[in-house]
Amino acid sequence: MLNKKTKTLGRISDTISHTVHLSIKNRVGALKELLATFEGAGVNLSSIKSLPSSSVVDGYDFFIDFELAKDASFESLSEKLQGQATKVTFLDKSSKSKGNEFLTLSGSLVVPWFPRKIQDLDGFAEKVLEFGEELDADHPGFLDADYRKRRADIVRLAKTYRHGQIIPEIEYTETEKATWRTVYTTLKKLYPTHACKEHLHIFPLLEANCGFGPDRIPQLHEVSKFLQECTGWRLRPVMGLLSPRDFLNGLAFRVFHSTQYIRHHSKPLYTPEPDVCHELLGHVPLFADPAFADFSQEIGLASLGASDEDIEKLATCYWFTVEFGLCKQEGELKAFGAGLLSSFGELEYCLTGKSEVRNFNPFETCTFKYPITEYQPLYFVAESFDKATAQMREFARSLQRPFQLRYNPYTQSIEILDTKEKLVKLASEIQSSASLLSEAIKGIQ
Repeated sequence: MLNKKTKTLGRISDTISHTVHLSIKNRVGALKELLATFEGAGVNLSSIKSLPSSSVVDGYDFFIDFELAKDASFESLSEKLQGQATKVTFLDKSSKSKGNEFLTLSGSLVVPWFPRKIQDLDGFAEKVLEFGEELDADHPGFLDADYRKRRADIVRLAKTYRHGQIIPEIEYTETEKATWRTVYTTLKKLYPTHACKEHLHIFPLLEANCGFGPDRIPQLHEVSKFLQECTGWRLRPVMGLLSPRDFLNGLAFRVFHSTQYIRHHSKPLYTPEPDVCHELLGHVPLFADPAFADFSQEIGLASLGASDEDIEKLATCYWFTVEFGLCKQEGELKAFGAGLLSSFGELEYCLTGKSEVRNFNPFETCTFKYPITEYQPLYFVAESFDKATAQMREFARSLQRPFQLRYNPYTQSIEILDTKEKLVKLASEIQSSASLLSEAIKGIQ
């Protein structure tokens, strides 16, 4: 759930968290020397992970999470590590990037931290800008103590969730089911004339396989299983609003962070924030479409290690597509954005011609500002999801990131393509796939 709000919550710390990636030649005492360097710098280590190196022959890659005092000499630590390792890359959780520039210290590259394995998303569990039970004064449920307590109970379940666990079920109340029923039946009347063909194709499948219907709020674990079988996407419960960087990073792993609480019953057709109606009715159907699934992941991959400036551009592209995008099908405009498909008022409004409409082009789209409390004055139209994916790949190549990445679906991890050996391996995989494609074409012919 991505939101433009940037209210910052959290405690002030005298330390800054970092991750360093070290490539080291295998030799007796190498790790001991590294640990001595950290100890000498007064560093608090929180995690050490190692695996055979893909860039150093007979070597190992170490990923070390640590905390360094704000007044400590970062440059001094970098210089010492540079003398011990073949390659040093700092992934900085405090986001030292400025614009499109990345910090380089004594030959060591410093880029914003990003998750490398799907399990790393567990670290986002408490990194939220706003919690689900912390409501603004203008929220319909602000003065409802029972509603606030109910949301707090649901949020606590998301806080303790970890990758690999079954998403906890929520036993929704009759009041919550009534709210869902109103939203569900009202929106479903508009879908045949306003929703894109992909949404119309998948929605009945969700009704048949995931218990979608007016009288029952589907459980996230059921829907997540369905998405994994369709496109490899999965849902993950979240406490509240994530930062744009963390939210987009999750998309790189084909993970969508979803709320489980529902809007206040006093205004069932209005919500100032994403809720389970927005997630399940707006987002979920399109994540089951292969082309849209690839497009969404492309935005996520582009966000890994990106500068703060580029994260803002990518978040804007996400807003105008995944949240409020239109597409042209059989000569007519249709809605595919979740913010439209989960809002009766704006779904009806977006096709009236009252707002400006432009063709989607990420180089142009990323420069526009957008409101979050009113109907959009501008919509962008995607010619097709396949073309939009190609456009996002081209846009990602223009971002000033000092390396190329790819997602490995077998290990559910991110690979940095920064050595000859990795590129040769990738070329071999592509060649094998091309050969398989060629043989398949011959068989059809």
